[in-house]
Amino acid sequence: MDTVPALATRRVSRTDDLPGFVHHPSFTGPGATREYAADPALAETDDYGSRYMPDEVTRDRARRMHYAAYRARTARNASERQKWFGVYLTLRDRIVLGNRKLIYRAVRSRMAVSNRADDLIGDCHIVLIQAVAAFNPWHGVRFSTYAYTCLVRALSRLSQRLATDWLARAVSLDALSDGEPGRRPTGEHLASSGSLRVEDYLRADHPLLTDREKRILTHRYSGDAAPAPTLETVGRAVGLSKERVRQVQESALEKLRKALA
Repeated sequence: MDTVPALATRRVSRTDDLPGFVHHPSFTGPGATREYAADPALAETDDYGSRYMPDEVTRDRARRMHYAAYRARTARNASERQKWFGVYLTLRDRIVLGNRKLIYRAVRSRMAVSNRADDLIGDCHIVLIQAVAAFNPWHGVRFSTYAYTCLVRALSRLSQRLATDWLARAVSLDALSDGEPGRRPTGEHLASSGSLRVEDYLRADHPLLTDREKRILTHRYSGDAAPAPTLETVGRAVGLSKERVRQVQESALEKLRKALA
């Protein structure tokens, strides 16, 4: 199947219920099912905890993954569509788990001094999933090279966001008050400046933030804990998933940025 030029591939956009994929001309050939669908490795357990998934294995599974997405898109009934979509997800997850060491390598090399490593690793897992879905295994690029580049670029964007987001860098809400960092302003100063401290927005009677947003920001940035609690720690405290905590936090921070500006 590799005799078909890589440039003959084309990307098919995702729909609301099915993923996008790279379409290869061999998908419509007479031997496509035998070439791509018969995957005995799906019944095996991958164990790449201490090593990377070999590039040839990653490439083979990526091809099968795109073929499964193609079959899901062209399925004649819901049962067949669900079957192939399940195969797609299984192969995608195998590739992600087999190459997850790329995340730790990228975080160590780019964000060595950050105390937000856990959060960055969580964000990078999303980037790796997106890289797997977008990777074209018929091009002559190693997946590790492609994915590592995606991760480094994502970390660069994250580091710029952290560098400019003084609220996210804060350990204590006291450091976000008017005046010099770490010095609480007096009531007289507040009255004369006409401004509010971050704590004022977290009061129960202040309407800017929802109760959930106030709870999460209080857990994340108040107190003397250093480094600040991770998203996962806060999630356990408030009964939410780490990803949901991140979403609520981003919404709350955006409201505060606008208010404090």
